[in-house]
Amino acid sequence: MLRDWVDAARPRTLPASASPVIAATAYAWHYGVMNVVAAVICLLFALLAQIASNFANDYYDYKKGSDRADRVGPRRAVASGDISPKSMLMATLLTLIISCGLGLALLIWGGWWLILAGMIIVVFAIAYSAGPYPLSYKGLGDVAVFIFFGLVAVNLTYYVQALHFCIEVFWGSVAIGLLSVNILMVNNYRDVEADRLSGKKTVVVRFGHTFARYAYLFNGVVALLCTVNIWFSYNFWSIGAAILFFCVHIITWRQMCILKGTALNPVLGKTARNLLIFTIFLSIFLIL
Repeated sequence: MLRDWVDAARPRTLPASASPVIAATAYAWHYGVMNVVAAVICLLFALLAQIASNFANDYYDYKKGSDRADRVGPRRAVASGDISPKSMLMATLLTLIISCGLGLALLIWGGWWLILAGMIIVVFAIAYSAGPYPLSYKGLGDVAVFIFFGLVAVNLTYYVQALHFCIEVFWGSVAIGLLSVNILMVNNYRDVEADRLSGKKTVVVRFGHTFARYAYLFNGVVALLCTVNIWFSYNFWSIGAAILFFCVHIITWRQMCILKGTALNPVLGKTARNLLIFTIFLSIFLIL
């Protein structure tokens, strides 16, 4: 039973919510404004908000009939009968409530306007797969991921620690957002046929496999370019780290181009790993 809930939380994708907070906190350390308590609260809020979104996606994809019997992705909890729809819906609401409670603590540092920001994050966490205009069904999932796992997560995490915004942090948020989009890109690349049949118009369904492959490659390259000042501001170790990430990115991209169906499941995990590698390297050279 516990294993079913862990799988439903999709732990392979959680680096997408942890990485923005880690990167933003490293920037805060770099500029001498780090607030450990605020950073930890941001991390817990981000993880719980994503888990709630994953639960909601599992529930609403089942309700919409998107999780077909011929699905090639990982087992879905509700569609497979491991967790009842009612239990998944309740877990979604409970996780959202807990994340919102944690988010309220950030008002101590960021001010009351963060309530609006938190409400928008929660709405989009649900609107990703639910509501009258589910973003993931309209080809806007990638845009939502870029904005909320990149721009919003990084810049707001930095703000509650520094109480101001920073252009260097903004470019770091663009990099993190693009690499987060790659996680979704692999997921939709793998599921393109099932999504097309169920009417889920993802970016891959709209523009095809070739576009997705080169978008994936492009995102990794641009992420490095957005943070190029970090890689070239130190010694050869930082340049070496950038080259190492690029090599890992290319290897994963090649696997994405070659593999199909269930064989792409490990590529999804490797793409999340790549985001974490990028974040760790970036953070190391910000802290040093």
